[in-house]
Amino acid sequence: MAKVKLKKYGFKDIMYFTNKPKEREALIQNAPSYKTSATFKCNEKAAERHPAEQVFVIDKVIERTEGVKTYRLRKKDGTNPAFFRAGQYVVVRQKIDGKLIARPVSISSGPEETLNGTMDITVKAVKDGFLSLYIMENWKEGDEVVTSGPQGVFYYDGLRDQKKVVACSGGSGITPILSMAKAIASGDEDFSMTVLYGSKNQKEILFADEFAAAIEGAEGKVKLVNVLSEEEGVEGCESGFITAELIRKYAGDEEYSLFASGPQVMYEFLDKEVEKLDLDTRHYRKEIFGSVKQPWTLPGYPAEAKDKTFNLKVRMCAEEFEIPCAANETILVALERAGIAGPNRCRGGICGWCRSRLISGEVFIPEITDGRRGADKEFGYIHPCASFATSDLEIEVPNNK
Repeated sequence: MAKVKLKKYGFKDIMYFTNKPKEREALIQNAPSYKTSATFKCNEKAAERHPAEQVFVIDKVIERTEGVKTYRLRKKDGTNPAFFRAGQYVVVRQKIDGKLIARPVSISSGPEETLNGTMDITVKAVKDGFLSLYIMENWKEGDEVVTSGPQGVFYYDGLRDQKKVVACSGGSGITPILSMAKAIASGDEDFSMTVLYGSKNQKEILFADEFAAAIEGAEGKVKLVNVLSEEEGVEGCESGFITAELIRKYAGDEEYSLFASGPQVMYEFLDKEVEKLDLDTRHYRKEIFGSVKQPWTLPGYPAEAKDKTFNLKVRMCAEEFEIPCAANETILVALERAGIAGPNRCRGGICGWCRSRLISGEVFIPEITDGRRGADKEFGYIHPCASFATSDLEIEVPNNK
């Protein structure tokens, strides 16, 4: 075995190791600068297509039906909005009473329209809605609007989806489907689509003129069937609800993908109907619908928690907060009501942007919005946008940067 001779360290050695880092730092700071103003085209294109933020001015406000408006936006700096995949959304960021509120809003225009400098978003007023009512009552032409870049994965993918799509939609959930129809008409997408659009009556049908123009431009690749739940015998319309039988009728014998976009109640009904279809699960695509409403109606919810308010301790970097958290609303809403701007984008449990550590306490997470990875479930991470407090809680939330 080889012998190792150890050297004793003295005062000079200590001073050497103490001073060397200081000398190295001084050399770095005094070195000449080699910064360059050169940019790379790929980086410029990436910034155009995936901006962290877009600042718009409202160019036009279009009244649709009662409680539904379309806002046509133009970039404040005169550049074009980020090009997007038909079916995507943007996150609108708005300060209300000093609190930063963020909500996903579907894009109702086609991708091609960004090349002409505009992008349309359509908003429906929601009872007790934190942001939608504010928008309806306050936004006007000339106002400044801040959004994220395009978000979401609810779009057609030729590697995954069939060439034929049956799109089931309800109410204002038609907006991403309209965007797809426009993209087919402009040649930005290459698939055929039959749209089953559920409304209560003819007066509540949205975007009739826009669909007519898209159908004409698509040259047979887009078909619209209105399904009215409260009217019967209307020429060219189906009556009742969008059932498995109705889907089969319009899907025909071809293989197809099923896209769904609408409110929570429609998904709950449609999920049961889809079970009756011989459809591969990868060919059933749903758009996120935001936070679950009335969680106490879902399987697994502890009935004793309904209507209660719990204490929520929040750690965010070096700050700590204690706030009330209502069991009937998501933890993310409790954070927003307290003025804590936690990160969020989809609000439907999918994107993981709000991923937080559950330190203590119990939460209810609906199966339909539980988009966590297996490791997160095992090690105690939650998505506040899709989690409801059922006891006092303590969580660690990432900083919103």
